[in-house]
Amino acid sequence: MPRSSPVVALDALLSGNKRFVCGAPEHPNQDAARRSQLGPGQAPFAVILGCSDSRLAAEIIFDQGLGDLFVVRTAGHVLGTEVLGSVEYATSVLGARLVVVLGHDSCGAIAAARESVDYGHSAGGFVRDVVERVTSSLLSARAAGLTTDNDVRDEHIRHTVDLLLDRSRLLSQQVDSGRIAVVGLGYALVKGSARVVTARGIAPEVLNLDDQADD
Repeated sequence: MPRSSPVVALDALLSGNKRFVCGAPEHPNQDAARRSQLGPGQAPFAVILGCSDSRLAAEIIFDQGLGDLFVVRTAGHVLGTEVLGSVEYATSVLGARLVVVLGHDSCGAIAAARESVDYGHSAGGFVRDVVERVTSSLLSARAAGLTTDNDVRDEHIRHTVDLLLDRSRLLSQQVDSGRIAVVGLGYALVKGSARVVTARGIAPEVLNLDDQADD
C-alpha cells in the first residue's frame, strides 16, 4: 500500500511514471467503483506541489487515479501561505506520507525570471510576484556556477523543498519523526520522465539515483 511509508509512496509514483513513459499506463482507480468508494472521504498517499503548466498533469504522468494524489499547483511552484496550509492539511489531516515538489524544463516562470535579471523586463500585475519568487533561485544557481536551464530548474526545486521545511514547522517535524518525506522531482516534458533532484526524510542509498536517466 502506498500509504505504508514515504519510500513505498515514492516507489508508487516513480513506477507509475515508468508506465507512462513506456506508453503502458494502467489508469488505476478511475472507474465507478472508485467514485463510490471515495464518496465518504479521501486518503491520498502523496501531495504534489507542482507548477501550473498545462503539460504537467500529475495524475497522468504518474499514472494514478481518483483519490491517490492531493495536488496543489501554482506557477513556478511558488509558495504562499495558502500553499503551505494546503500541504500541511494533506499530511496532517488526510495522512499523505509523501510531499513532492514537481518542477519541469521549459518553465515559463524561470524564463521570465531570466528575462527580468538579464534584460530588466518586468512582468506586470501579480505575475511580478511569481517572477520575483523564482528569481532568488536563478541567482542562487548562478552564484554556484550553474547556468543551464535544467540546472536552474533543479536549483529552484531544491529551493522550494528547503522553503517548505523552513517555513512549516509542522512539515519539518513530520520529516524528523519519519512520518513523511519531502522529495523534489524534475520532469522532462518531451521524454515524460521524472527524476529525483533532492530528498529529505529518505536515505540517499534508498533512492538509487545512479539508475535514473538524465534529462
